[in-house]
Amino acid sequence: MNPLLSSPAWKDVERHAQGLRGRHLRDLFATDPTRFQRLSVRWNDWLLDLSKQRITPETLPLLAELWNSAAVPGWIARMRAGEPINHTEGRAVLHFALRHGGGPIMLDGADVMPDVRAVQGQMRGFCDAIHSGRWRGATGEPISDIVNIGIGGSDLGPRMATQALAAHHVPHLRVHFVANLDGADLATTLAGLAPRTTLFIIASKTFTTQETMQNAASARAWLTAALGEAAVSRHFVAISTALDRVAAFGIDPDNAFAFWDWVGGRFSLWSAIGLSLALAIGHEKFAQLLAGARAMDEHFFSAPPLENLPALLALIDLWNSDFLGLQTRALLPYSQSLGLLPRYLQQLEMESLGKQTDRDGKLVGCPTQPILWGEPGTNGQHAFYQLLHQGGRALSCEFIACRAADFPLAGHHAKLLANCFAQSAALMQGKTAAEACAELESAVPPAPTFLAPYKTFPGNQPSTTLLLPKLDPHTLGALIALYEHKVFTLGALWNLNAFDQWGVEYGKQIANTLLPMIEGKTPVANIDSSTAGLIAACK
Repeated sequence: MNPLLSSPAWKDVERHAQGLRGRHLRDLFATDPTRFQRLSVRWNDWLLDLSKQRITPETLPLLAELWNSAAVPGWIARMRAGEPINHTEGRAVLHFALRHGGGPIMLDGADVMPDVRAVQGQMRGFCDAIHSGRWRGATGEPISDIVNIGIGGSDLGPRMATQALAAHHVPHLRVHFVANLDGADLATTLAGLAPRTTLFIIASKTFTTQETMQNAASARAWLTAALGEAAVSRHFVAISTALDRVAAFGIDPDNAFAFWDWVGGRFSLWSAIGLSLALAIGHEKFAQLLAGARAMDEHFFSAPPLENLPALLALIDLWNSDFLGLQTRALLPYSQSLGLLPRYLQQLEMESLGKQTDRDGKLVGCPTQPILWGEPGTNGQHAFYQLLHQGGRALSCEFIACRAADFPLAGHHAKLLANCFAQSAALMQGKTAAEACAELESAVPPAPTFLAPYKTFPGNQPSTTLLLPKLDPHTLGALIALYEHKVFTLGALWNLNAFDQWGVEYGKQIANTLLPMIEGKTPVANIDSSTAGLIAACK
């Protein structure tokens, strides 16, 4: 069991939570007019509002003692020193080095920064060649379309960020993403493209990932059918360290971009995996993204827990999950550009923390990562918000909004913000039966009071609001790094290795066993009757 659970700090939080369980958020606001000021934290021009969480000003210091009891500062120091804190795979965790701007970062006695800067220089040169038109396809035409083929961390990070920064895209270059093994993903993408002006980025560290390599093979067949085998070297580049497999595919190894085993897939946006994003927005803006992440790194590494945004988000998640029993969190960005952020954070958080075995090989002893889901506002308001308000399920919400719009159309942004703030207020305060009756009776003409139960809302649904200045590369970099460090903190608090994913590997293992049975190359044997029946039904 996680030793934190038997610590005095944990027991103190348990007692505090017991005393808060019967209190309603609207009463907490009514009794403390300074609640917003006392439970909001500012960092630069960011605002993190925790006042609508089911906490009091006494809660956060108690939670901060968990940070100390779990020795989170010590885990930060171990990560920064290059220790193999991914202990099940024997790997260091140094993704922050990819946006580092200072001196050496050591791993096994060697500085990793020269290699990092060499790849960044290679990326810059390639982006310049594509944007200037110096890089041309096999027919001598410039590239107009980039297709990134990857999956998981090699897809979701750059895909999400490319959509988020649509207002900053380079003109006349379109970037597409293909990940799903279902042929519909690749086929529908290729349907609108011309082979002679399309370039593919194959993102696979080992160049063996099943989904990626099948899509790459099909894309290669599409290209060579139109332009011949010799065209491959002008229309494919790789992000991989398996240079022999890259060359066998037909890609010039000089057009392979390296990354390292100390970069976990879901933390790899900052590496060459971000090449598609750098092409979409230009390398200078990609550098701004790295600078934003670096600013968040410096904040996380130096700020005390009660002023530390990643620490506070992590402690609130722990509080809601393990002390209030809230096992679901809705992520609600009021930004269409951040529409893929919930999906991206599903991978970052649930793949990192969806575990029950701790670092000592024992059961953690408490719930860990809540189920994460979400949709941009205001779309979600016309879908699942009904359940949030009256579905009878206790859950937490996380709203993200920007003070200024990235696409400023007259009349839009003020309405968007009004809806965001209104929803968090309604979830917090609810509406009593007496208030519903009074509202019905005062209507013109008066409405029937039998409607009162239908217009009553329990409220007391906790939420956090993160208010950003404007969605630009620097802000997005800091936002992504914020959630990376939140994941790291929760891993330390729950005594989990947040950087392996054995559950993912197990499913792949079974798929490799079933494939020859489905293809008819081996008999259907030694599997459960349901799976055998499904295979038979497909034949």
